Amino acid sequence: MIGRFGAWRGSFSHEGLGPNLGWSGSLELRLATKKSDIRKAQRLRYRVFFEEGGAAPDGAGALVRRDICRFDKVCDHLLVIDHAARNRFGKIKPKVVGAYRLLRHEVAQENFGFYSAQEFDIGLLLARHPNSRFLELGRSCVLADYRGKKTIEMLWRGIWTYVKHYRIDAMIGCASLDGTDPDKLAPQLSFLFHHAKAAPEWVVNPLPQRFVTMNRLEKEQVDVKRALASLPPLIKGYMRVGAKFGEGAVVDRQFGVTDVFVVMPINEIEGRYIEYFGAPEDLLARRAA
Repeated sequence: MIGRFGAWRGSFSHEGLGPNLGWSGSLELRLATKKSDIRKAQRLRYRVFFEEGGAAPDGAGALVRRDICRFDKVCDHLLVIDHAARNRFGKIKPKVVGAYRLLRHEVAQENFGFYSAQEFDIGLLLARHPNSRFLELGRSCVLADYRGKKTIEMLWRGIWTYVKHYRIDAMIGCASLDGTDPDKLAPQLSFLFHHAKAAPEWVVNPLPQRFVTMNRLEKEQVDVKRALASLPPLIKGYMRVGAKFGEGAVVDRQFGVTDVFVVMPINEIEGRYIEYFGAPEDLLARRAA
């Protein structure tokens, strides 16, 4: 399949993997296998990021009501589909209700690099771990009515299946805090800086021209309980499995957020990951009648 940015690398070619990765009731977890799957994920992202979240779409995105990004062409897309969803006429019509975008190290090298490299200087991280295989997570998105434990766990079990299949050594990516005023986010940013900063061999800084300090409050000034409670659910989810964070933040005005860099070395998080999200084989249950 050829598009504006070349062949879609996400066309189904995962020998021994998927595309179906499991069921939970009427919800199916699967990898995208065609362009229409990606378009559905883009519509979901538009609804959540732009209509619900208040991000500012570009002209093309607003016209077609999809979150269009050139990286979609080279990424794999993990989807949760509700096969019991109904359209506005009451007829059953399967709907994408959750999505994650996955970019493997070798695919990034062959194409545009990692998406997060637009904000963060990840070159040193890659150089420090020349024999490691990285997986970038991005565009995490779940429809409002499905933001419960079941859908999130399905996505994370799918990610883990993918990680083990491709022998990934570390997951990386950007995570966002709502708002573009770092001073208003001082408790959260300072909490991550003082209590969840990555070890030196894993730490990543923003590009110099985009660097925003996270160390905005002294450690003793941070109300740990309150700061932790005010973090976005995605960041708290990352922290539960042992994720660590970079040393600076980036303001993304188009999306109305402040981004931090996340790193999750697999050998450091595996036990906690399975304990919290469950084993992938738990999803291999029969489809509900």
